[in-house]
Amino acid sequence: MTAPAPKTRSMKRTAIACSAVVLGMVGAAYAAVPLYELFCKVTGFGGTPRVASAEATRQSDREITVRFDANVAPGLNWKFGPEQAQVNVRLGETKTVFYKLKNRGDQPAVGMATYNVTPNQAGNSFAKLECFCFNEMVLQPGEEIDVPVVFFVDPALADVPDIGNTISKITLSYTFFPAKQKAQKPVAGLNGQEAPKL
Repeated sequence: MTAPAPKTRSMKRTAIACSAVVLGMVGAAYAAVPLYELFCKVTGFGGTPRVASAEATRQSDREITVRFDANVAPGLNWKFGPEQAQVNVRLGETKTVFYKLKNRGDQPAVGMATYNVTPNQAGNSFAKLECFCFNEMVLQPGEEIDVPVVFFVDPALADVPDIGNTISKITLSYTFFPAKQKAQKPVAGLNGQEAPKL
């Protein structure tokens, strides 16, 4: 039996290397979105608010205006808006605001909200303690609920070179999109209402 020619061995190695590269690229493509979302949540990159596990340890006398924006994407017959257009908060002060959701359709509908902060440079300083975003929620026809957002603006924003003292307003923007899955079970909402979500 003769040994494979060097050219055949080289072709096999090349084929194996190309297959490994393709598999690695497919794996990276699947991991890219969740890894990017995690990166944005941790760093505030691109105006993504940080997710905080505790309130700020200090407060500043400096106040900043936080405005609230609400949008509903096509395909979801919901009314969605903040209970107040804006609030003034001291840096480091924990604040709770509410948004109202109402299903204006005649069928149950499932939606999920995404969010962003502008200006983008404030994303790392805007910290959410509680939020309804990225939870799939179902509303029955005509059902209306209140959903909370608990947040603070990090006092360290004032120390950021070039932008810390120039930012006086931050806008927190949410958009609800139709969700692809159907809700399985309801969970207790605020004000004694049912707020079903997955």
